[in-house]
Amino acid sequence: MILFYYNHKAMEYTFRINTLSRNVFLKYLEGHSLDELNKIPEGFSNNLIWNIGHVIVVQQMLVYKLSGLPMMISDDMVTKYMKGTKPDGNVTQEEVEELKILLFTTLEKTQKDFQDSIFKEYKEFTTSAGYTVTNAHDAMEFSNYHEGLHTGVVMQIKKFL
Repeated sequence: MILFYYNHKAMEYTFRINTLSRNVFLKYLEGHSLDELNKIPEGFSNNLIWNIGHVIVVQQMLVYKLSGLPMMISDDMVTKYMKGTKPDGNVTQEEVEELKILLFTTLEKTQKDFQDSIFKEYKEFTTSAGYTVTNAHDAMEFSNYHEGLHTGVVMQIKKFL
């Protein structure tokens, strides 16, 4: 019983951190024009909106896909924002609105799914940073680290808008 309580508390903290991250990204979406969100400053290979779409996609792939469960995002979104991609044109205002919603609906469902203990299997994965993710809990922890990296990138891009 004590172990369950500890894990529940650990996940609660993980989701609080992730919510903080997602709120930062929301402020960028709401505080910048469509042109600013789409602009790729000189010396960068992506833009504000790509970084935000990317963190949503990576969280879904790390937690759900590697657990063998359906993701809450479309295959088109995965293709557009997965690792190794770059912006392929301007994002529309409708797409911005969809990303605003997905920032939080994906997180809320993930938190509920952890509470419901649906994550039973996991395909081990070693990240490009050299960290081996062995379960969905580790995937959420790594996702927070990953989102922190992209928060830094977004802050750098903002300086050049």
